[in-house]
Amino acid sequence: MSQQLKKLLVKSLYPLAAITNKLDALHRLWANARLNSALNGTVHPSVVVLNTPELHGTKQIRLGQNLYLYRDLYFETQDAGCITIGNDVVLSRGVHLVAFASIVLEDGVMIGEYSSLRDANHRIVGEGSMRHSGHEGKPIHIGKNAWIGRGVTILGGVTIGENAVVGANAVVTKNIPTGAVAAGVPARVIKT
Repeated sequence: MSQQLKKLLVKSLYPLAAITNKLDALHRLWANARLNSALNGTVHPSVVVLNTPELHGTKQIRLGQNLYLYRDLYFETQDAGCITIGNDVVLSRGVHLVAFASIVLEDGVMIGEYSSLRDANHRIVGEGSMRHSGHEGKPIHIGKNAWIGRGVTILGGVTIGENAVVGANAVVTKNIPTGAVAAGVPARVIKT
């Protein structure tokens, strides 16, 4: 296809593209309304919801203001578990938050694509069924302006300090201090 023909075809599709852009905006409004309905009207109008998160369990979820919620998010709260998200937080595509105790994301936290924060593990019961063994939850707390890279796994009982950075694909099993940079499997501090 010549560049001239391509340019002509693209220009002829402008009106259709404009309609699609308006439909995208309507879809975001619909996603926000669905999330707001599921959380009993507690979602602030400043929250941008690109697609309604998948919600499971008790739905004990508190959202701050000015959030940016990408597509394919998964939020689950079980038992007494709750998820608390502060202001100006960004959750990238595919983030999973599962709380049996609590997950707290303070203001300004950014979490990269496909990261998973799970505050509970199955109990190990010998020869019994792992599926029905129950869970033991320990809180996860992420401090202000922390940056969690793509594909990070954070396990129960972990606190990540303010302004800390966790590198892509790390598995965090221990606390990360304020302002530190951590990476690896298991994650360890590589810079303070």
